[in-house]
Amino acid sequence: MIDPFGRAITYLRVSVTDRCDLRCVYCMSENMTFLPKRDLLTLEELDRLCAAFIRLGTTKIRITGGEPLVRRDVMRLFGKLGERLGHGLDEVTLTSNGSQLVKHAETLAASGVRRINVSLDTLDPVRFGQITRWGKIEQTLDGIFAAKAAGLAVKINAVAMKGVNESEFDALLAWCGEHGFDLCLIETMPMGDISGDRTDQYLPLSVVRARLRKRWTLQDTDYKTGGPARYFDVKETGRRIGFITPMTHNFCESCNRVRLTCTGTLFMCLGQEDSADFRSLLRAGVSDDQLEDAIREAISRKPKGHDFIIDRRHDKPSVGRHMSVTGG
Repeated sequence: MIDPFGRAITYLRVSVTDRCDLRCVYCMSENMTFLPKRDLLTLEELDRLCAAFIRLGTTKIRITGGEPLVRRDVMRLFGKLGERLGHGLDEVTLTSNGSQLVKHAETLAASGVRRINVSLDTLDPVRFGQITRWGKIEQTLDGIFAAKAAGLAVKINAVAMKGVNESEFDALLAWCGEHGFDLCLIETMPMGDISGDRTDQYLPLSVVRARLRKRWTLQDTDYKTGGPARYFDVKETGRRIGFITPMTHNFCESCNRVRLTCTGTLFMCLGQEDSADFRSLLRAGVSDDQLEDAIREAISRKPKGHDFIIDRRHDKPSVGRHMSVTGG
């Protein structure tokens, strides 16, 4: 699949649920109204869509949420995708908050998952509770170490928030080095009505990187995972640190991904509202050929880039849907 700007689309991010057992302040409002279950694609429908994308050239699939591991029987989907590894699909990965990994890490590894991303914005238990609103850091840490014990490579994702966790990145980098994890820092993005002034939270990662260089030796590397992060080797720890900068550096020129929501809506760009509805097609009984044609048509509308801005005049995010709806 080649989009209008010559980019090969080989990476599909699939949200399997909008539900989560946490309420992180940058992702959700505290009192979320979740989708009725009838609106969600079944696991069989998700697998059929994934299979169509694989036939069209998708080589990497990342399962996301909400928190994907709270979806009932979701390991069936991982099992199905695992059977497709080596048959067009090169990799299945997962983004998680870690809360359910103690239960599922070994099954994920047995399904062919080799690496996962876990969200951890702070090592301070009190601050963790504040950021997640009601999470317990011990549950996430236990999940992280269960994943490591199961043989999964773990990357820690942390959203950089001014005045919240900006003093912790040295400690996070050292902790990741101690335990053999890579770290990826992410700029907060203006998505969804979450209450509060998000402009106060915004922290440019160019500033963070300059601060880190005072203590750490960050060396250029060609390492890539297929995502938008720019990586550096950390000489002192032997691990890597990545920076995802949708606000200070538009990385769209190399975008190779699209996002499928749990309701079957395909967003060709995280920062744009144009989409394609696949749930109605699936439930209308279309053939595989018709499904593939619809995917090609959607890819033909992929925009050149996102437009992440915060509307300061009206105090509104540039994209109204919550990150949990699109897939974190």
